[in-house]
Amino acid sequence: MAQLTFREAIARGIAQEMRRDESVVFLGEDIGKAGGVFKGTVGLLDEFGPVRVRDTPISEQAILGAAMGAAMTGLRPIAEIMFADFFAVCWDIVVNEIAKSRYMTNGQMTFPLVIRSGNGGGLRFGAQHSQSVENWAMMIPGLKVVVPSNATDVIGLMAAAIRDPDPVIFLEAKALYATKMDVPDGEIVDTLGTAKVLRNGTDATIVSLGYMVPRALEAANELATVGIDCTVVDVRSLVPLDTQTILREVSATGRLFTVEENPRLCGWGGELSSIVSEEIFYDLDGPIVRITTPHIPLPAADALEDMAIPSVERIVTTITKSMNS
Repeated sequence: MAQLTFREAIARGIAQEMRRDESVVFLGEDIGKAGGVFKGTVGLLDEFGPVRVRDTPISEQAILGAAMGAAMTGLRPIAEIMFADFFAVCWDIVVNEIAKSRYMTNGQMTFPLVIRSGNGGGLRFGAQHSQSVENWAMMIPGLKVVVPSNATDVIGLMAAAIRDPDPVIFLEAKALYATKMDVPDGEIVDTLGTAKVLRNGTDATIVSLGYMVPRALEAANELATVGIDCTVVDVRSLVPLDTQTILREVSATGRLFTVEENPRLCGWGGELSSIVSEEIFYDLDGPIVRITTPHIPLPAADALEDMAIPSVERIVTTITKSMNS
């Protein structure tokens, strides 16, 4: 057992799979000598060398074009897009090429490709470097979308993503990079499409993702002190989505609250609310409530950013008001 930060877990997860499989290669801006702009890839160049760990020019189109070509020819590339906002620069390759080509070749080609990126706010980077883009990715057929919330899940879900035959968007909450936890020794391999129940309660179910997971847990602990006992579910994987776990936990409590870093309009919680309403409407004891970032560009000013992103205080206040109404 070792205590690792979220960023250290990224390097460990990638290294685990590169040691296991020589077809795994890694490319992106400043991932080699610099160890990544967020220091999430330190040591990989030294261990695996410049053939398998390649620094690229500042061109998201080139990075993903090269990664797609590598996947087509039998490699298992990991490509880094430094900030998730920069998917906007290379979205055509992601949406129209990477996501579609297995289907358009009738399965003659597979695309075992992981695209990892720093996602979301909390670090005062402003509107162009703080977007939470999981809702962009989950709407595209042909992509899998994974958002871990802790160091152990980073390693296990990274392994599952790299071993998967389809393209996976792997979004890492930048605000979690410095967080620490005890991580088991040895190989860690998880399963895509599985949510985790992190806390069991009887009164309400809070469903959260990425950066919002530790806030949801903290809020649940505060709510317990005022007699509101909450289950907390970490979604972890938006595509595939573990509807069985989520529906079971919502059905057990009769109340659903989603906590989302993404803007409210077309956020993942809207889709989840639709599924819950269709599948277990008569198990609900009250309206589904979504706690989200407003539909605005995220501010850079610290006080304004803190107001926009769901806080523990806002989660507690919203759930308390809804449960007591």
